[in-house]
Amino acid sequence: MIVSRDPSELPAGERAVAIGTFDGVHRGHRAVIEAARASGLRSAVVTFHPHPREVLGYEVSLLSTFERRLELIEALGPDDVLVVEFTLELSRLAPEEFVREVLAPIGTRIVLAGEDFRFGRGRSGDVTLLRSLGFDVRPVPLVGGVSSSRVREALRAGDVGSAARMLGRPAELEGLVVAGDQRGGTLGFPTANLSVQPHLLVPAYGIYAGSALGRRAAVSIGVNPHYGGRERRIEAFLLDYDGDLYGRQLRLELWERLRDERVFESEAELVVQIARDVERTRAATRPA
Repeated sequence: MIVSRDPSELPAGERAVAIGTFDGVHRGHRAVIEAARASGLRSAVVTFHPHPREVLGYEVSLLSTFERRLELIEALGPDDVLVVEFTLELSRLAPEEFVREVLAPIGTRIVLAGEDFRFGRGRSGDVTLLRSLGFDVRPVPLVGGVSSSRVREALRAGDVGSAARMLGRPAELEGLVVAGDQRGGTLGFPTANLSVQPHLLVPAYGIYAGSALGRRAAVSIGVNPHYGGRERRIEAFLLDYDGDLYGRQLRLELWERLRDERVFESEAELVVQIARDVERTRAATRPA
């Protein structure tokens, strides 16, 4: 797969182009990209970075880092990816100008997009306009009940099972391992403390079963209320792992929400509950 940030860097040729932001690369996104691959032409994905909402000053909660988005797209096997830098200037282009500057230079002949796809200034461009400009436009039907917004809603509610069904894989949370309170080690459950990018969506507070680095992981998201915490922490206890993770980028899969976080009568009671969480993590099943 060739990844380019400039149309001139891609080899010449006619292309079937899947276009969208593709945050999270959920099942609906996958259908669009797979349709481009099945077209018979060289397949390309046109995606945007940063996220348009971020540039336009709106709140944004991303389902994946940009790097992870590219990994997930690559796994679907397109020939090319064009990463278009989203700027205020780009947002002001008329749809015809966007076509002239982005789609035409890469030899676009077929355009594949979700049925609700809009582009150009004020989201005024649509599939009808693309057809009028001579493209073979093939809208891909929406996958029922699947959208980035619905995935976000599920994760904000802690419903990682529903999120996994829409994503087609377990929900993920990625960050850099940084120093924490060191409290887990004193309790017998040393944890990796994650610092995540500001625009990444963090699921509802609670205790989760999941995995990281090929090992099961019990994950706490919240403020450690038993110790009167106020700052959000994301802490993962990797079962049967004793290596040093500081400074590493760690990707967590979240398989199942086990319980709410809460205050315990004593630290001993907390330790007993953590042990139960660990056993439930050992028994958890990865979403198919």
